[in-house]
Amino acid sequence: MYQDYIPLISKWFEELKISGEAIPVNYGQVSEMKPDHIHLQELLSEFINKMEGNYPFHLPEYAGQMLKPPHPVAWLAYTLAMSINPNNHALDGGPPSSEMEKEVIEWIAEMVEYPPHCLGHLTSGGTVANLEALWIAGKLHQNKVIAFSEQAHYTHKRMCDVLGIQSKIINFGIFDADETKIQEQLSDVGTIVVTLGTTGTGCIEPLDKIIKWCREYGIRVHVDAAYGGFFKLIEHEFTNLAPWKVLKEADSIVIDPHKHGLQPYGCGCILFKDNTVGRFYKHDSPYTYFSSKELHLGEITLECSRAGASAAALWFTIKALGLKSDSFFGKSLKASILAARKFALGIRTSNHFQLLQEPDTDIVCYYPKAKSVSEITKISETIFKSGMESEENRLYVSLYKIDAKKVEVLNPDILVDESVVTILRSVFMKPSHHDFVDELIKRLHNIRNQLTD
Repeated sequence: MYQDYIPLISKWFEELKISGEAIPVNYGQVSEMKPDHIHLQELLSEFINKMEGNYPFHLPEYAGQMLKPPHPVAWLAYTLAMSINPNNHALDGGPPSSEMEKEVIEWIAEMVEYPPHCLGHLTSGGTVANLEALWIAGKLHQNKVIAFSEQAHYTHKRMCDVLGIQSKIINFGIFDADETKIQEQLSDVGTIVVTLGTTGTGCIEPLDKIIKWCREYGIRVHVDAAYGGFFKLIEHEFTNLAPWKVLKEADSIVIDPHKHGLQPYGCGCILFKDNTVGRFYKHDSPYTYFSSKELHLGEITLECSRAGASAAALWFTIKALGLKSDSFFGKSLKASILAARKFALGIRTSNHFQLLQEPDTDIVCYYPKAKSVSEITKISETIFKSGMESEENRLYVSLYKIDAKKVEVLNPDILVDESVVTILRSVFMKPSHHDFVDELIKRLHNIRNQLTD
């Protein structure tokens, strides 16, 4: 499919000219900088051999980590834009791509039902986007704690350490408790991080319950929807609509276009509902911000240089595929959700495997049935390795370490001989997974049966 776009790249180089010179700059004009053609061919062969060491992320048999190739239209736009290599830190470095970024932010803000005047920009990834959200939280609620659940991404704790902000883990089950217990837990909290689409299980945390109490106690709410944010497009597919309906009430939201937004790495996004937080970014630069009196994106970001190609690719993708529930975006997300549910059904009716929990999104966690926790770990690790090595039953899954008590709750008679258990985890990010689920389950069972024989 990517080959279909090669002629468009050639056309770009023919048509786009600046000051009479084709883009990119012809480094070959300096003879000593022009690589030997034969050497390039040899080097290309070596490069291809090395790249073939990757796992087949593009194939449906890969259901391991949160990895998939970008959509071809994103790849096309990114490739074309990178031939110029614009820098979206300032309008001086990329006027067109900066304008594209501003448009993209408007579209994403509309998707999450944020007001048109909100503040936001793209980042090099979700980690930096979340860092900015926590930084602003610390500025607004100094000497207050940032709290999150044990399922939150591990970088939240690390980023709080970097920022010098105290953090703590709380059990979101407290929001079903009486008011006194909630007050005890929240008395020192300035901001709560709620995750819509945890990276471990894909869980949608109870934003609706949490935000109600946070408003009463003046606590900020930051939503880490780096993984699950685009599922807002198909909120009607979820049994529990409540968290999605109150997403617009969060103080800040992070979404990663390089996950379900079909983009190349790295492309994250941070949105702040209150645009006055831009005052904390205020700074001056002695050699940029001169080309225009309009807002330069570097004036509202912690990062300086950022690839304008990321904004260009996302802009092009949304324009080409649409950002609606009935567009390619929505349909592909729905296919992923249905694939996960279909896979979960196959596991639930299996004699050899057991579900950890019903999937909230497109991530399914499960484990082989066994008599002890240590045996579950051993079999899981063997399946993980055997799947990658098998020719007939090749499949790629991932491993996930959890507290053994979670398995004990589901299997009261199991021998808990270790405190931590390693289970299996599958991520169904690609629409092609939906039609391949039955084959994946078949291969999974074949590998498990081979271990028994």
